[in-house]
Amino acid sequence: MEYTILILVLPFFSFLLLGLGGKRFHPKVAGITGTIVLAVVTILSYVTAIDYFGGGRGADGKFPTCMPYDMTWLPLNDTLSIGMGILLDPISVMMLVVISTVSLMVHIYSLGYMKGETGFQRYYAFLSLFTMSMIGLVVAVDVFQMYVFWELVGVSSYLLIGFYYQKPAAVAASKKAFIVTRFADLSFLIGILIYGYYAGTFSFTPPMQVLVAAGAVIPLALGLMLVGGAGKSAMFPLHIWLPDAMEGPTPVSALIHAATMVVAGVYLVARMFPLFIGFAPDVLHVAGYVGAFTSLFAAVIACVQTDIKRVLAFSTISQIGFMIVALGVCSSDDPHAGGLGYMASMFHLFTHAMFKALLFLCAGAVIHAVHSNEMKDMGGLRKFMPVTHITFLIACLAIAGIPPFSGFFSKDEILVACYGYDPVMGGVMTFIAALTAFYMFRLYYNIFWASWGTPHRKEGSSHLNARGETAGQDGEDPEHRPVPHEAPACMTLPLIFLAALTCVAGFIPFGKFISSDGTAYIIHPDIKVAAISVSVAVAAIIAATLLYKNGKQARSMAGFGGLYRAAYRRFYIDEVYRFVTHKIIFNCISEPVAWFDRHVVDGFMNLLAWVTNVTSGKIKGLQSGAVQQYAVVFLTGALVLIVILLLV
Repeated sequence: MEYTILILVLPFFSFLLLGLGGKRFHPKVAGITGTIVLAVVTILSYVTAIDYFGGGRGADGKFPTCMPYDMTWLPLNDTLSIGMGILLDPISVMMLVVISTVSLMVHIYSLGYMKGETGFQRYYAFLSLFTMSMIGLVVAVDVFQMYVFWELVGVSSYLLIGFYYQKPAAVAASKKAFIVTRFADLSFLIGILIYGYYAGTFSFTPPMQVLVAAGAVIPLALGLMLVGGAGKSAMFPLHIWLPDAMEGPTPVSALIHAATMVVAGVYLVARMFPLFIGFAPDVLHVAGYVGAFTSLFAAVIACVQTDIKRVLAFSTISQIGFMIVALGVCSSDDPHAGGLGYMASMFHLFTHAMFKALLFLCAGAVIHAVHSNEMKDMGGLRKFMPVTHITFLIACLAIAGIPPFSGFFSKDEILVACYGYDPVMGGVMTFIAALTAFYMFRLYYNIFWASWGTPHRKEGSSHLNARGETAGQDGEDPEHRPVPHEAPACMTLPLIFLAALTCVAGFIPFGKFISSDGTAYIIHPDIKVAAISVSVAVAAIIAATLLYKNGKQARSMAGFGGLYRAAYRRFYIDEVYRFVTHKIIFNCISEPVAWFDRHVVDGFMNLLAWVTNVTSGKIKGLQSGAVQQYAVVFLTGALVLIVILLLV
């Protein structure tokens, strides 16, 4: 499978070509070039999956782990070195399919969405860099190679989130994402260094005797790595960067949220699952509790947001929490005895990638039509955007866990794993699943059904204009406003493709390919758990229908008073961060340090310079260049020495 190196190399060359020579290309040529390259990468990824899984299992009943490329990139000592190459196993091959599929859909979609944007070529260059970085992360042969590409993902996300660099909000969002994840990544790096020092290797599967000898240091290292994963996957309290990342282009949001950056932390835990379950199960369980809290926290906030992209952003945080919980409730590497959560987490990662990409791209089509992110500027769009309407509805049904859509199958397995670990955990996650159905159909009805914010107006009607004002208030003739229309084919075709995947992905016998111990696992749906989860989801959808379908009670959540205001303000976590950074760190630490630097450090150096200048001014006469003066000084000194000697 030597051809797999092309999956990593081609996006890199696309980045170089478009990044260095993009301005010489016509924008359409640059976009098509980047898309063709990703199409080739996608085909190679699918061929890799067919070859790998089609090759069958080994004598131990597991798919083999193979390394088509494995080289020593940086030797550190006789035993420790950093590798660079390609590792293929079930989860890395699955991730290749996910990343390439979603990235290709985003490339195609962006041909229409980003048409006419300044920096079109630059945008496609950044997309290629991002895709290459994620591919390098998932096929890494050791944890240090993963870290290298992990940081490249951070750089490329910074570039994409801040693509509209003329907007201060976009610049602030890109810096916020970069800085917050850097703090988490520092913890990740420290964990890697501790792990490498005591284990004597950066391998994902070091010798067992080495790990046993390292003792309690391994849980410490894994815990520090987990903090890095929590930052990248926006777990509480490191989630604050993700909602603001919506300042980037909507296709970028789909790429970051669906299949790549935010699931990197989940992938890290899954990649190192044998180490977690064997040497740090308590760390894994703590991660599960953090994931559960994060999932509930984000779901509550999503129920009251009015910006459609931010609703989806908090939905992503909540769904990533589901994946972390599924891994955190594992107590064994046996899928039949405490290890079901591993398969469930990877299954949900796979299905979520498709329907969350679909949701974001549908949101982009809506924004493309009404030129606003706010629900108050929307409503009744099902009549004008039938393809977007149907595909968005499919994605909503999937994320709500309604059969036979893919989200039902993967979320049901997570709930089964949670109930098996602790009934309370299962109940909490079922409640969060109900909240998910509620806020997603709140979003659906406010966009496609509610009439209170319809951004169009037929002659003689009394609909509101695009700013939610009565027609004519702003001097605009509502009869001449453009009527919302369906997006062009290059944007709707990815929607249809992802919707089709969302409909059928749940029927994939996922456990036959990926499980906690590598052996085949036949999924057996738990009828009782499924009945409960579907019932609460349907009840939540009915509640959302009654409240929001006609738009008459579109602001009904405001009846919750203080809870509504707190949730709308994201429970003031951003304000807490601003207080801690500005009032405590900046005022109490940074300013005193800056004063010490200016007045003590700089003052001491300035004092040295002043003393040197004054002293040199006083003694510079000794080096006058006058020979007669030198002779007088020499004779005077000699006479003084003679007198001293005579006196002694």
